Amino acid sequence: MDTSLLWRSALVQLVSVGVLFAILALTLPHSFFDDWGWLTGPIAWMLCAALTARVLSLPLGATLLGAVLAGVPDAICVLIGLHALGGVIAIVLFAIWCARLPRQKAIAA
Repeated sequence: MDTSLLWRSALVQLVSVGVLFAILALTLPHSFFDDWGWLTGPIAWMLCAALTARVLSLPLGATLLGAVLAGVPDAICVLIGLHALGGVIAIVLFAIWCARLPRQKAIAA
């Protein structure tokens, strides 16, 4: 396991999710999240995971699979009313997953 990659993937995912959350929270009414949070949350999570893969040169498919798997405990936490805890668990699990992925080699031009 690449511990450097673990911390960097956790940081990139946390910051990207946080920035996207802030933008959405400032531009959309709370009622939007009541009605559409079940859809926008997972889409936002996956978009941020794709960004993490891109920034850290991780394989996209494997990174997105890790995001889906890390999102399962998060979804369970949301259902039982522990959304914040679920987010923390998801970030940790996602970072562990990413730390075990092989990094893609840069192609020399």
